[in-house]
Amino acid sequence: MNYNISPADRLSTVQEYYFSRKLKEVARMNAEGMDIISLAIGSPDMPPSPATIDKLCRVACRPDVHGYQPTVGIPELRKAMAGFYKRWYNVDLDPDTEIQPMIGSKEAILHVTLALCNPGDEVLVPNPGYPTYTSLSNILGQKIVNYDLLESNGWQPDFDQLEKMDLSKVKIMWTNYPNMPTGGDAQRKTYERLVQFAREHNIVVVNDNPYSLILNGHPQSILQIEGAKECCIEFNSMSKSHNMPGWRVGMVATNSTFIQWILKIKSNIDSGTFRGIQLAAAAAYDNDDDWHREYNYENYRRRREIAEQIMDVLECKYDKQSVGMFLWGRIPDHYATCEELTERVLHEAHVFITPGFIFGSNGDRYIRISLCAKDDNMREALRRIKGLKN
Repeated sequence: MNYNISPADRLSTVQEYYFSRKLKEVARMNAEGMDIISLAIGSPDMPPSPATIDKLCRVACRPDVHGYQPTVGIPELRKAMAGFYKRWYNVDLDPDTEIQPMIGSKEAILHVTLALCNPGDEVLVPNPGYPTYTSLSNILGQKIVNYDLLESNGWQPDFDQLEKMDLSKVKIMWTNYPNMPTGGDAQRKTYERLVQFAREHNIVVVNDNPYSLILNGHPQSILQIEGAKECCIEFNSMSKSHNMPGWRVGMVATNSTFIQWILKIKSNIDSGTFRGIQLAAAAAYDNDDDWHREYNYENYRRRREIAEQIMDVLECKYDKQSVGMFLWGRIPDHYATCEELTERVLHEAHVFITPGFIFGSNGDRYIRISLCAKDDNMREALRRIKGLKN
């Protein structure tokens, strides 16, 4: 008997995530003994602070903490998140009404899109940009309208170009500063212009801001701009700044109305995060300045120096002023595509680095190196790449 089931039509609009596919190939190569060094994914390889881990372990041992938790998050976590914004950005947030804890930024992208957009609405997505902005909107039925980020403009939006677009159907504009994948830093003048742009065109600007503490002496938030809460949403995450990617703790910060809309979606999808994780995350927000200096600056500074040497060997050009946990470089003209270079490095040097095309057409001539590998592994990657035959 033939049992003929077809997938939902939305599956035709997306592909399996690049890293999901590529890591299967890397796993096969490792199984064959090739010892691949990964400089591809932005997953911090260092642990959270001892106080964070200790808090989780102590709470998990209690018999009364294993039930369902409130979708809004526990008060201790919301208060700690508000404290984080005051400490690093001097932004005041009401922990009861202007913050919603999230299971990471991917979940936040989903919930914000569901809360704000109908099928057929348009969303502005940066090119290059985080692929999930595009894939989730495709799944949910929005129309993607790309706007260019160019090296010649410091990877900032070109507002003259944006003003020439038909913006009548645009509901959301995705931004991401400090920028991933390029490392372009946040600029106050960009944030000011984004708030003005949102107001003028009745658009919600959603700024994804998980990298502001990495190799960056002056963290910024779009919510520092007067009036931003009225028309902007900001994501933040503990994955990068607190070495907690697998813990899945993030947040949305905005006005109380948007928070209530987002909560209406979220409360129908999940049943809250384990209390031990929430209390441990609250403890992590108290990490002292020495911890942040070591893990978010000194550690990545050393690795960044090695990554720059790798770029030099590959004859790639890069911005020494870029920030964040990646290094973005323009490939030499003699390579037809960025993937030609990354595949050569993978199969000949056994080092996995990311081709820029996965972030959009404006990434076609670039590669990205992650700083999330031990110093010794990065030095070994440099040694192997130096051994590539010309």
